[in-house]
Parts: sequence; structure tokens; C-alpha cells
Amino acid sequence: MLWIKRQVAVVLCVLLLAGPLAAQQASETPYTLKSRSEVVLVNVTARDKKGNLVRDLTPDDFTVIEDGKPQKVASFDIENTDAAFESTAGPTQSTVLGPLKPRAESKTTEPVPVPPALKDRRLLILFFDLSAMQADEIERSTTAAQKYVDQQMLPADLVAVVALGSSLMVEQDFTSDRPLLTQALKHLNPSSGAGFEEGSTGTTEGTPDTGGSFTADDAEYNIFNTDRRLEALRSVAAAVSRIEQKKSLIYFSSGMDRTGIENQSELRTAINAAVRANLAIYTMDIRGLQALVPGGEAQSASLRGTSPYSGRATINALNSNFTTQETLVTLAGDTGGKAFLDSNDFNQIFKRVQDDTSTYYMLGYHSTNLARDGKFRRIVVRVRRPDLKLEYRRGYYAPADYRHSSREDRERQLDEELASDLPTTDLPVYLATAYFRLADNKFFVPISLVVPGSEIPFTHGGDQDKATLDVIGAVLDDNKHPISSLRDTVKFNVRGSEEVRRKNVQYNSGFVLPAGKYHLKFVVRENEGGRLGSFETDLIIPELKTAPLKMSSVVLASQLQPAAKRRTDNPLVRDGSELVPNVTHVFSSGQHLYLYYEVYDPVRQAKEKQAEIRLLTNVSFFSGKVKTYETPLVEAQQLNVPDRKAAVFQLDVPLTSLRPGFYTCQVNVIDDAAGHFVFPRLALLVRQ
Repeated sequence: MLWIKRQVAVVLCVLLLAGPLAAQQASETPYTLKSRSEVVLVNVTARDKKGNLVRDLTPDDFTVIEDGKPQKVASFDIENTDAAFESTAGPTQSTVLGPLKPRAESKTTEPVPVPPALKDRRLLILFFDLSAMQADEIERSTTAAQKYVDQQMLPADLVAVVALGSSLMVEQDFTSDRPLLTQALKHLNPSSGAGFEEGSTGTTEGTPDTGGSFTADDAEYNIFNTDRRLEALRSVAAAVSRIEQKKSLIYFSSGMDRTGIENQSELRTAINAAVRANLAIYTMDIRGLQALVPGGEAQSASLRGTSPYSGRATINALNSNFTTQETLVTLAGDTGGKAFLDSNDFNQIFKRVQDDTSTYYMLGYHSTNLARDGKFRRIVVRVRRPDLKLEYRRGYYAPADYRHSSREDRERQLDEELASDLPTTDLPVYLATAYFRLADNKFFVPISLVVPGSEIPFTHGGDQDKATLDVIGAVLDDNKHPISSLRDTVKFNVRGSEEVRRKNVQYNSGFVLPAGKYHLKFVVRENEGGRLGSFETDLIIPELKTAPLKMSSVVLASQLQPAAKRRTDNPLVRDGSELVPNVTHVFSSGQHLYLYYEVYDPVRQAKEKQAEIRLLTNVSFFSGKVKTYETPLVEAQQLNVPDRKAAVFQLDVPLTSLRPGFYTCQVNVIDDAAGHFVFPRLALLVRQ
């Protein structure tokens, strides 16, 4: 069993600014003018009184109103998919979705030219939510999809198949090849359905009397499961967002339950991603037309309690059915699609999608509301001809800057950045680690994060300047499994921020880990503008049992500060003082250079009936290949930390002995009794 402990000790220290972290002394600061203009696209389908599509409208026929204010239509296009597409001899395929991952945001949000294979095509995604369906429901949904492929699929249709079970999988990317689609639908195994969508109430009243006495409280399960589905929809939207033309997604499920307002933020994010991607979601409740009888269905066990006789069972069933369909209606209505509920005609949804994407008008405008407040903006489209019925999405969420984002959005931003494969460098972050043995196969790993003070925005309040930084980090093992994590908020309250801006801010923490290979990633965010910075590195803690001379890392420092009174495993805290690691290895010639390292289990030698050790150590400084300075030799004859079987060395080198420049610092350690030695080297810079 792996025993791991996390200990966090927050230490804020101010170091001299140097090297790549130097504050920019701008005597001539160039001005940068940024223009931000985002086009809002609205797809409009026009029908006459008989339901027939209207194809002869012009830009002058339309009026677009956003939150009660008229908008100028900047672009207008008529899409006539079936008429524009000319069938070719063979099937068409295109890779658009690729491998999908939940929580994956597309880094490229700008539209790209439509690939030739997608031009004038109807893009349709069949999304099967296997996690929310029973086996018979999965069979009904795939049968309906297969019927569409065999009988209703048109030459202009390009279809993709996506399934969400234990993971999000692209069974088939966009293609017009019917055999490939048939094969993908056959891969959807009915046994993958979780069948636990509606959950339980936490009480036995009104539940089937199956003889069991335990009822699971699955509120947290529903929260997680709903969020996971919404994240999957958001991933699909992000994957197709680069294609500007209209896309349609048919979502097959047996409802989607929301527990209170816990899923509201994720729902809003998914809808906004679909709107930005011009993706209309059509939802299908594959349960079809249901008979909600007071005593339950014939194949179910009798209900407990008095609910079947008081009418409460029927009310509960209606409420449960309504809550599982409410989210489906919201997803469809807010993205310009339609929800198909309480119907056993499962193929009508395909006809509706084809009609909606056969002929439609694409209107684009630049919103006169430039505020990036993240609020919902309602869209109203009107047409001059009063006998027409228009179908379009009723609004969108405005872009939001960091100040207007919700607490849930901010937490999600950190989690997504920590999980992202691509680092963010908007906020410079630097990290250093080391390792020190606490016991057999138990090591303390100090973590030091540095952010340039010039990059931290302060706000003035009263007689103090204030700022906050959020820090989140994770330690992964060699198989990328999470081992430990860290989450903290650092607050600054200083009388004058000018001094901090000229220096660096350092955050120190630590983990207790066994020997092994690890991957560390940390994310830092400043909470004024929301800029993020991440840093990740590999860490190897060696097995010291077989090493001829067992030695820790070497830590360089230039600062000692009073240590907190609480107990800590950090070896850098000794005798009421804490050694603050220097992450950049940049020093001033007026400072002291502290070197800290430990030697474990040195060989003992008998001397006058008393076992002693004999460790010799000093430090040499090389400029190129020339030794320029060497400290006096230090000898240790006893373990000064016997409970850890360690000889601890902390050397103090006045840097006035070194001229400014780059040096290679060589630490010489000799176990004279055993005849073993090591010479670790580190680079450093001494500034004037």
C-alpha cells in the first residue's frame, strides 16, 4: 500500500529580481491597439402557413433585435443544401472530430475554410448517451438510426456517430458511406447502458418492494453523471467549432437529470459552446410514450407505503419524468434545435433535421453591446411578411472576461488548465524541486514556485494594495495516475506594491512521497485579469538503498527567515529558521550563498571504542574550466540528525569572494571511511 502525506506550508518571500525574471524597466513603452469584433451568427428557417420552406427572402426582409436594440445585418447567406450538392460516384469521408476528450477546449476558435469534402453538405452527428439508457432503449435508438441510414439518408448527408459510455468515443467520423455507418451502429453494445439515470429518493416510500432494505443516496452520482454528459457535448461542439457552417447533433438518451442548480454552470457552458460552434442540438427521449400508472408498471414490483393510494406516486412519477426532460428541452431550445419527447415515432427527428438544414438563412451581425459580462442576450428576428413562421435560436451568452465569470467557471478554468496537455504561459511561472529522506522509502519533496512581482496586478483599497493568486497542482505517478494534489489561495496586503513589483514572489510547499518517477504540474492564476501560467516537470526520487553514497538534493539559497511554530517535516526548517530555496540560481555579489544537503547512513569506523563517521565536504567554483574559488574543508564525525540517520550540511559562502559572472558550483562529498565520493554540480550567476 502506498502511504502518502501532503503538507502545505505557505511562505511568501521577496527575492532580488534578476535574469529572465527581471522587471521590464520601460523608458519607452510601445502602445498596442487591439480591436475586438465578434460576429454573431443566427440561422433562420422560414416556413409558410402550410409548413413549407420559404426560399425567396432577401436581407431587406429581416430585422434582428438584440435585447430590444436593432442590429445591423453585416452578412447574409442562403443555404440550400440539397439543391447545391451534386452527388458524386463514391462515398465521402472527412476527419473532423478525431479523438474526443471530456473537458477539452479547442485552442483554435477562429473559423477555418470549409474543406472541399464538407462544402454544401449537411453535417449530422448521432450522439448516443449509453450511460443514461437501458439495454432495450439503446436497441431502440440504434434501430431508429439504422432506419435513417437505410431509408432516409440523402446524398448531401455526412453523418458521424459518437457514443458516451464509460468514455467518450468517436465510433465513426463524418462519412456518407452507409456500410461504415451500419458497422459503427452495430458496435454500440446494449450492455454498456448504466440504467441508473433517475436515481433514488433516499427513502423507501414509493419505491418498488423488492425485498431489499437499502436505498442508495445517489445525488452526487447524478451531479457527476450530468456534468459528464454536458462536458461530452461541449467537447463535440469544440471539435466542430472550426467549421463555420451549420451543424446538427441528435442526442439520444432516456432523459438527463439535474440536481438543483449544481449543474447549471456546466449546462450554460455546454449551450454556449454549441452556440459559438453553430451547432444545433436535437434531443430525443428514447423512452417514448410512457404510461404513468399509480401502482407502477406491470413488470415492476409493488410500491411501498401509501403513495399508490394517495396520488403521491403519480405526482412523483410525473415530476421525475419532467425533470429528466427539462434539460433536454433547454439544450434544444437554446441551441436552435428541437426536443422530441413522448412519442414512439423515433424517425421524425431525422426528417426535422433534414428540413431545418435543407434551406435556411444565415444572418451575421456585430453586436452593439461591447460589454464582456457573460450575460444572456436575447435575440428576436422579424420578417416583413406577416404570414411566415421563423425558427431560430433565441439568444446567446456574451463573451465574459475574468471579472464577470462565476465562481464555478473560475474553478473549472483551473481544473481544465491542470488537465490540459498544452501549457499556458500568459503568466510567467518557474518551479524548482528537491528531495530529502525522512525514513526508509519516504522522502520530503519541497516545491518552490516563483512569479515575477511585475506580473501581479494590484488593486488599491484604503491604505493598502491588494492582490491574490490561486495555486493548484498535482503529482502524477509514472502511469499518469494522480498521487497527491495541492490547492491554495495566496493573498497580498502591502502598503506599497512598487517594492513587490521590482522583485519576485515565491510560494513554497511540499509533498511526502516514496521513491519513484513522478510528473509534477502546477498552475498559477492572478485574480485581477485571470491570466494563467503553468509549469510542469518530471521528478525522479532515487532508491538510495543501493547507492554507494546516499545523498539528498543540493539546495541553493540566499535567504533565511523565521519559521512558523507549527510542526513540519520540511528539513529546510531547522532551529527556528527556514531556508528559502533560490529557484533561479541568480545571486547578488553582496549576498550570502547557503548550500544545504544531507548524507545518509555513512559508514562508521571504530575509534577508541566509539563508532564514528568521517565525512569531508567543501564547495569549488569554476569559471569555465578554471577553478576560481574553493571553500575550506568541513569534517563531520557524528550524525547531527540521528533520528533520520543523516549528516546535515549547511555551508555559508560570502559571495564577495566571487567576481560577477557565471559559475559552475561543484559540491565535493567524501565518505572517507567507506572510500566513496560524489561531486554534484549546479550552475549559478553572480551579479554586481
